[in-house]
Amino acid sequence: MSRSFWHGKKVFVTGHTGFKGSWLSLWLHHLGATVKGYSLKPDHALSLFEAAKVGTWIDSEIGDIRDQSALSAAMHEFQPDVVFHLAAQPLVSTSYQNPVETYTTNVMGTVYLFEAIRACRSVRAVVNVTTDKVYENQERLEGYTEADRLGGYDPYSSSKACSELITSSYVQSFFNPDSYVKHGVAVATARAGNVIGGGDWAKDRLIPDLMRAILYSEDIVVRNPESVRPWQHVLEPLYGYLLLAEKLYTENVKWNGAWNFGPQSDAAVPVSNLINMFRTQFTGSFPQMSVINSVTHETNLLQLSIEKSTNVLNWKPIWSLEQTVEKILEWYLADPSKSYDLCLKQIKDYENEREGHYA
Repeated sequence: MSRSFWHGKKVFVTGHTGFKGSWLSLWLHHLGATVKGYSLKPDHALSLFEAAKVGTWIDSEIGDIRDQSALSAAMHEFQPDVVFHLAAQPLVSTSYQNPVETYTTNVMGTVYLFEAIRACRSVRAVVNVTTDKVYENQERLEGYTEADRLGGYDPYSSSKACSELITSSYVQSFFNPDSYVKHGVAVATARAGNVIGGGDWAKDRLIPDLMRAILYSEDIVVRNPESVRPWQHVLEPLYGYLLLAEKLYTENVKWNGAWNFGPQSDAAVPVSNLINMFRTQFTGSFPQMSVINSVTHETNLLQLSIEKSTNVLNWKPIWSLEQTVEKILEWYLADPSKSYDLCLKQIKDYENEREGHYA
């Protein structure tokens, strides 16, 4: 990733008030990009967006991805070079409670985004961020590759698989690689594993639940302690998104398509193992774990193959799971008024370590 590339680039980020969107917006600002965010208000009083005062560093517009005219007007006014699409209803549990909201946001929101891009001639690179859950999960040991069948048992997962199909259809219909000289738009999707890090307060996610238990001296309630997930620090896939967008912009349709961003295989561990890693590193009184049966279907085993991203994009994760746990504890146990400074410190730590890996 080139800092000089991002300096001065105009970048449109949907979902900028969310956990990943806030980290991405801060990183882009750090790189010297001019950023405009379009998203709903943060859904938690302790959100990273508020804690790190993200709205003071970028142009933040509160809007609904389902409002086609407002979204199109925001993009047309800004005239971005690059678009990152992160706006979504991101929770499996919520998708069971409100499937209509999930589908209208994740499916029609994607349609409205691409319609706005079609009408905005400045856009050159688009990264639609989906999820590792787009695959038809067969509970197999080997990681899923980008060529594997899409699926989705629950409404969230299937809505994100739909977002992938919509992206593919728009590429073939309106941004076809064979017609690049006419439209000038390169498009990719990014499928990340279980992303964790400081500043996530969403309900029914392991790390926010665990950190609330630690901070408020409560029990940690776990649904499926033996479920295996590909855990990774939020900065790992975000670096992949930035690298991918840069390639799309500079080398265009050669980088079209789907890309997996996950951890090394040894970071795909059961929920209980990850909790024990926090127990080992945390010096205070650690909460007791209680197990409840999940009332909705959840997969037991999910892993990604990152061979394509590693070998073709030259991306690979660099932080071990132990380092990830250390960074998460550093963030949540710090003074909340220092959230922006701590985010910037961890971004710089990550950049410096990545430079060391490739020196």
